[in-house]
Amino acid sequence: MHPTTVDLEARLHQLEHEMENLRSIMEHVYSFPTDFSLRNIEIAGRTVPLGGSLGGDHLIFVDFKRRYHLESRIERARERDDVAVADSLCANRDRVGVLVADVCGHSMTDALLAAMLHQAFLTGVLYELDIHGNVTEGLFEALNTRFHRSSSVTKFLTMIYGEISEDGTFRFISAGHPQPLVFSAEYDSFVTIDPLRLRSFYPVGMFPTEGDRDEPLAAPPIHVKEPYSVNEVNLMGRGDILILATDGLTEHARGDESYVPRHLERLLRDVKDRSANDIVEAVIEDAERFAPPDDDVSLVVVKKVH
Repeated sequence: MHPTTVDLEARLHQLEHEMENLRSIMEHVYSFPTDFSLRNIEIAGRTVPLGGSLGGDHLIFVDFKRRYHLESRIERARERDDVAVADSLCANRDRVGVLVADVCGHSMTDALLAAMLHQAFLTGVLYELDIHGNVTEGLFEALNTRFHRSSSVTKFLTMIYGEISEDGTFRFISAGHPQPLVFSAEYDSFVTIDPLRLRSFYPVGMFPTEGDRDEPLAAPPIHVKEPYSVNEVNLMGRGDILILATDGLTEHARGDESYVPRHLERLLRDVKDRSANDIVEAVIEDAERFAPPDDDVSLVVVKKVH
């Protein structure tokens, strides 16, 4: 028996209702606070899904002081005489974390994978702080294992997670993601970063980690990745700017002409004295004027103000 026009209209209405619910949930998940309690540093970020709907890009801001009740955790660690954990927790008073991720694709399922990452990551940070007092490489090994075992080989995500300290030090892990860019306010240009400070690994979920024995496999994996390790770059001078972005910006082009680095560098010369939030908006607007977007775009600006 074939469905009637009324049946099809009812199903379409139900699907539209579910899509609207999903958009509402994702808008909450995508929210990115702008009031950061970090001296000397401004941070701002924005995600622009392709077509203004759902997408696979995602930003997560980690304010250890407020989101994870840092002072209460320090007190509890001291009460149980866990000095190492208490000391590590104290170090988080002077830094914040930022995660930028890009699931391959722009569909509803890609947005759901981004939401899965959101919840898994923030829950993982909770346990990391209780056990170690800080976020370790082990959290990302666990995320890689879970995504590798729960998604198809064609579904993976690139990711960069870093922590910025009040002195301008940025320590990060990169999994197949575009590397950070550092703009020098003094020299009005991007600076060259030693490649040894920019080590990247396969995207999250593409391959299991070498030596992973989380559960027995029916057959040996085709390939494995090396364990994650941490890189470090520094914002040295007042006004220096760190750029984190997805490939929707770093690979943005007009024909054979790329927006990054030349056009982005030229814009930063003009807007470097603005706030981090204003710089984010200026870059997104300028990139859209340069060429219509063909991918989700996520951008984070970290600016050393003192």
